[in-house]
Amino acid sequence: MNSFTQKTPSAYEFPLLIKHLLFAPISYDPDQEIVYKGSIRYTYREFRERVSRLAAALIKLGVKKGDTVAVMDWDSNRYLECYFAIPMIGAVLHTINVRLSPEQMIYTISHAEDSVILVHADFLPILESVKGRLDAIRSFVLLAEDDTPVTSSFSFSGEYESLVADAVPLEEFPEFDEHTRATTFYTTGTTGLPKAVYFSHRQITLHAVTNAASLASIHGGPNFHSEDVYMPITPMFHVHAWGIPFIATFLGVKQVYPGRYVPPLLNSLIESEGVTFSHCVPTILSMLLKDPGSQSIDFSNWKVIIGGAALPKALANLAMDRGINIFAGYGMSETAPVISLTRISTDETKLDRDAQIARRVRTGSPAGLVYARVVDSKGDEVPHDDKSAGEILLRAPWLTQGYYKDSSNSEKLWAGGWMHSQDVSTIDSSGSLRITDRLKDVIKVGGEWLSSLEIEDIVATHPAVSETAVVGSYDEKWGEVPLACVVLKAGEDLSAHKVVEHVKSYIDRGLLPREAILLKVRFIDEIDKTSVGKANKLTLREKYSEKM
Repeated sequence: MNSFTQKTPSAYEFPLLIKHLLFAPISYDPDQEIVYKGSIRYTYREFRERVSRLAAALIKLGVKKGDTVAVMDWDSNRYLECYFAIPMIGAVLHTINVRLSPEQMIYTISHAEDSVILVHADFLPILESVKGRLDAIRSFVLLAEDDTPVTSSFSFSGEYESLVADAVPLEEFPEFDEHTRATTFYTTGTTGLPKAVYFSHRQITLHAVTNAASLASIHGGPNFHSEDVYMPITPMFHVHAWGIPFIATFLGVKQVYPGRYVPPLLNSLIESEGVTFSHCVPTILSMLLKDPGSQSIDFSNWKVIIGGAALPKALANLAMDRGINIFAGYGMSETAPVISLTRISTDETKLDRDAQIARRVRTGSPAGLVYARVVDSKGDEVPHDDKSAGEILLRAPWLTQGYYKDSSNSEKLWAGGWMHSQDVSTIDSSGSLRITDRLKDVIKVGGEWLSSLEIEDIVATHPAVSETAVVGSYDEKWGEVPLACVVLKAGEDLSAHKVVEHVKSYIDRGLLPREAILLKVRFIDEIDKTSVGKANKLTLREKYSEKM
């Protein structure tokens, strides 16, 4: 007998296509809601029809399999419809980063070979500024908001809602190879031109199904289940909003889309719609908790994944004070993105506050089907002692296979058959990761590696500090020393000496390497940020560190 199972000629070979993520919610809870800004709401049944109408409208505009359709919108129900309709007809969804500079944006539009752009009226001024360089775009579709009049020099093929309303719903979505490219977007690095990552139907489907299972398998947190109410607070242009909208749709949960991120509106929706599950970067959560209107809101049913940057212990403590079930996650643009999540067991929720926080801020355990190694500069695995640091190498079925039209950087990314994360981490005996820095941000003091993130975490615990970022600053004797860029809370006064004393107390307890005593401090008005809300350490180094 052969060692493999022979396929029956008439058997159906099920392709892993995005369209199949819609099957379950339409079948078992078609009346569940999708909400936009609290004013627009409709059911999954209606969502499925709108997706079919949008697909038909795009086909009528001439969109064919393999064409790239770009979207510029706030987080909305329409964006969610584009997540499905565009790839489900075999086209490629390009989620344009609306926070890029016009020059970077025009590069991504050209590089992705966009043929159609769906653009919210708010972003028309950006396109107007580069209009003469958009000749390759075949059609523009306007995403209007309310009945606000729109003035533009562009000739639109139609307005989104009108096109959807007038279209005859597509009865069946086509089937094609599951390895067909479904999405592309661009990394938000701070050096050089943005790099294009891309994902197939198979990769997105496996990411959604596997991480749905991983999230459902955790009892104390961060579980995500069919009775949750989901609201993303990570831009939908950035790594598919961490891929969670696909998971939420697959689970059939109530989904709430807030539009533009305005703290009072976000807090209002959390309260009025009963939001129980979200994800964001640390700066966004900090803004929400600082909003005066948040003080009366009960956050005790809210679970929040923090990613994109390290979860500071001070922020975790503040969130827990407000009743938020907070935990860290990890991923990159190149990983679609979820790779690991902090897992909090029921027993761990009973630990004292410091022990709980120490667990919640970890990078966490790899999700299902993820293989993670931590290796030193020689490529050897480091001991699982949570002390020895090395680079995280990854394998999972949904990792991008390379950078679009960039074979050189693709080879570097996948050197040796493992994806190189450029993240420095330790790993403990249970396999839980703890990122200590980016390779490019590690501070090399006299040949010793010093983690900028660990110092940041400690400086941020000082009661007078609102926000901080630590970078390497040139030093003639040591090569580099740490420099803390510090934003103080309103009305607070603090000296650099007091910050160093605060850090020294942790050194004396053995919680920081002694090299951290070389810390310099600079007080600034604002931490420069990247387009997705991370501290822009390249800019901070250029502006504030000593020059060689």
